[in-house]
Amino acid sequence: MGFMENHIKYKMTKEKRLLNQIYFLGLVVFFSVLLTACGGGQAIDDAESYVSNIDQIHIPSNVKIIGFGEATHGNIELQNLKKELFEAFIQNENVRVFVLEGDFGGGHYINEFILTGKGTAEEAVDALDYGIYKTDQMIDFIQWMHDYNTKVSEDKKVYFYGNDMQRFDYSKMGLLDYYETVDVTKAKEYTEQLEQVSNDSMWELTTKYLEELDEILENIILDLKSNEADYVQQSSSDSFTFALQFAQVMKQRTQLLLNEENYMQLRDQYLAENLEWIVEYEAARGHDKVLFSGHNGHVEKTSASLANYKSMGSYLDDLYGADYFAIGSDLMKSKFQAFNSGKDKRAIYSIKNHNKLVDAFKEVESNIFYVGFDRASESAELSDMIKSKQKMVNIGDDFRGWYKVLKMFYTIEMTPAEAYDGIIIIKESTPTTVIE
Repeated sequence: MGFMENHIKYKMTKEKRLLNQIYFLGLVVFFSVLLTACGGGQAIDDAESYVSNIDQIHIPSNVKIIGFGEATHGNIELQNLKKELFEAFIQNENVRVFVLEGDFGGGHYINEFILTGKGTAEEAVDALDYGIYKTDQMIDFIQWMHDYNTKVSEDKKVYFYGNDMQRFDYSKMGLLDYYETVDVTKAKEYTEQLEQVSNDSMWELTTKYLEELDEILENIILDLKSNEADYVQQSSSDSFTFALQFAQVMKQRTQLLLNEENYMQLRDQYLAENLEWIVEYEAARGHDKVLFSGHNGHVEKTSASLANYKSMGSYLDDLYGADYFAIGSDLMKSKFQAFNSGKDKRAIYSIKNHNKLVDAFKEVESNIFYVGFDRASESAELSDMIKSKQKMVNIGDDFRGWYKVLKMFYTIEMTPAEAYDGIIIIKESTPTTVIE
């Protein structure tokens, strides 16, 4: 049944609609007061003894993937933590690989910049085509990685990846550029076949064309695999490996468009698969640890989202077990920016968050600090908190002002010790500014 038919069938008088709106508003106010009053806690006396600075976080030696989860995508402090954590793990854990919840093809372009200086940091960040990352903080981080690489030997250089598959352009560019090297006839053929495919056009592609595109990409993958020896001889093993992954990522993007009803489930599955690919590729190059940064909802291990899909972190937990170390984040008082799709613009919002775990540390002097759950479990009070459900901040890039009326719209209830191995708490955070 269409919207208009529904509207006609269930049309109400003005007076009845007004009464319903007043009633609904009353319920919202009632429940918001009720929920705001619940879930908070008291500061513990010895809280300082259970926290550490960011540069003091200890990671077990067996760990292969460190996940850092952001409570929102729109806080300066959370974006700055990418650099701060990576810098600390470079020094303390010999981590050389940073992976972002961002486009794989665009991430490859960023990697070229930090290794060769091709282009600018602004252009590199723009290649991701994600508004959340078009900030001074991300540009500074990418520039810092480039500058770091100019000062160290080859075996100390750092590398950048994206493990997302929601864009076409740079993976398509990388794939076609590779064919220009190994087979110009096929390069021309595939260029024509993929002509309609772009970031701008992807939402306009028909189901029929997407099904044809899926077959085209399957044929490209088959061609690469069938001619691997010849293509590697004409190029290199590394460039072949990336060409094949570019094609795989484009196929993942196509599958998401063909399966919108299962979009979130498929996306996290692909995020995990692509991260596994990066881990294996870099392990073969002598890099046995990687740092991943993305939203809390992807990093956490328990698939706590009300959307009822298996998180990337859950896949990683199944695959790597104790070799996956997840660090979440939570906020006390936050101003953040997010996109309001209803108004088609970005805006700044504010929330206050209380749960027993964050409130236990509200008198800690530092604004940003880490709580490791191994250490916290030594306290009977804290052990009980991390092993019981807490409403923790979980805000995506799409937000509306009225969401903050009910806590269920900006938090997820989860058991911290099951979802994470530790948590970074930020007492007061400020909004990023997206560069248009």
